[in-house]
Formats: sequence, C-alpha cells, structure tokens
Amino acid sequence: MQVILHCGAHSTEEDRLLKTLLRNVDRFGDEGVAVPGPSQYRNLLKDGMARLLEQPGTPISAAALWDQILDGRAAERVILSNPHFFGSQRRALDGHMLYPEAEARVRALQALFPADQLELHIAIRDPGGFVPGLLENAGPDRINTIATEISPQCLRWSDLFERLRQAAPEVAITTWCYEDMPILWGRILRSMAGLEDGARISGGMDLLASIMSSEGMRRLRHYLAQYDELSEAHRQRIFVAFLDKYALEDELVEEVDMPGWTEEMLEQATEMYDQDVARISQMDGVTLLSL
Repeated sequence: MQVILHCGAHSTEEDRLLKTLLRNVDRFGDEGVAVPGPSQYRNLLKDGMARLLEQPGTPISAAALWDQILDGRAAERVILSNPHFFGSQRRALDGHMLYPEAEARVRALQALFPADQLELHIAIRDPGGFVPGLLENAGPDRINTIATEISPQCLRWSDLFERLRQAAPEVAITTWCYEDMPILWGRILRSMAGLEDGARISGGMDLLASIMSSEGMRRLRHYLAQYDELSEAHRQRIFVAFLDKYALEDELVEEVDMPGWTEEMLEQATEMYDQDVARISQMDGVTLLSL
C-alpha cells in the first residue's frame, strides 16, 4: 500500500487538517483511500516505534497492525496523521536542530511497514512563528531558556529534509509553507489522497474561510459556481484576489512575543526562511506545493 504519513509539523493547523481529511472519509474511500480515525493507530504506532527504537529488529507483524488500523477494510492508500511522529513538541528542538529524532523514527516506521510505500507529508513554517507556536503551552522558564538558546534565523527546514533523505532515501517528501495554507488547503488534501487537481472534496476552503469575511466568502462561492472546471493554478489566483479584498486583517497579523527576540531578528529569520524554501524546492525527492 501507499502509506501517507502526515507528520505535522507542530503548530501548522495539523488538527484542522486531520478533521477535514476525516470529513472526506467516504469520498476518499470511493477512490481506495482510507483515512482511519487517530484512535485506531496513534497509540498502536507509538508503542511499536518505541519497541523498535529500544530494540531494533524486534519482530512486529505488519499484517496484524493493518488489521487493527483498517479493521478489515481494503485500501490501496492510507493516510495516517500525527504531529508527534517525529517527537513531541518538547523534543522538536535540540539547539538549532529541528526534530532531532526524525531519522530514527522514520526508520522505525519503515520497519513497522516494510512491504509498503511510505511518503511523508509535512508543513514548514517561518521559525519566527514556529518556535513560539511550539511553546504555546510551555512555562515561563522553558520559554526563557529556548528564547536564550535559539536564534530563529539559524533554524533550517532543509537540514531536516536532508537528514531524512539520507536516512530513508526511498521515502519521498511532500511539503508546503504554513503561510500559504489558506490558498493551498484543497491542493494539500488532494495531494494526500492522491487525487487529481480539481477533484471534488469537502472542506477545500475551510482555512480560507477562517481569514476572510463572510461577505467575501459568499461572493467567492458565487463566483466559483459560475465555472465548471478550473485548474488548480487558476483557482489559487482567484483565492488570492478575493483574499486581497476581503481578508480579516486581525487574522493575518501574527504577534511574536519571545524574550530577547527583536524585530530585526524576526525579519532576518523570514529572509533566511525564504532562502531555505527556495533551497527545498530544488531538493531531490522533495515536492514543494507552492503558489
């Protein structure tokens, strides 16, 4: 089977994305794509990975795992979503290394499903927003420690992807920028399900609706209803045009409050992030979904 592992990252609308995937269970099922509920596999895979990380080579039956995950249903493609596949929020950073356990964990996932074709789907985010997002529920001491130890302009997603490609070169990676997700939402869902551009899905504008006025969404839906077929690129241009006019400005402004982080540091982080995204777009085995 094709196994799509949605690995977050943390603080990139990962929960909302899973909920929208689950809204499409029947639609995707018609195409041979299964979207099991997280309770069917998260603890199961967590325990299996822990055993393999502690004792590599431990025999684990993939057939037994799939029986529990799919509950006897047949599928050609399965989407499994867990932002903790590469580690918890607390373990997402080690100095300026993102997800230091990612290589060992992807190898453990390969060992769990040795006969299946694994693919990683993961969002990336400007470190100036990603790090505070990781620390949303952290205490003051941890926030101060991280703010002191880490410079946002020094974090590189491309380094993570290079490590993953070296550890598991046969596992393809699909990624996208968190900042583009309202426009790319439907495309991300279709990519996970392996559907063609423009294929019918539910909730393809869910995230866009959260940052656009109700009047703007009403007008957008009316406009789209006039066209039977639109390419993904054309649809995205329409989204951008309506967002320029009807965006909820308060939803677009991101306040970053990290002790010692200056506006200059955040501007530099965004500049380096843009360069990092360009580098990622050229990496072998990595597909960047972009505007």
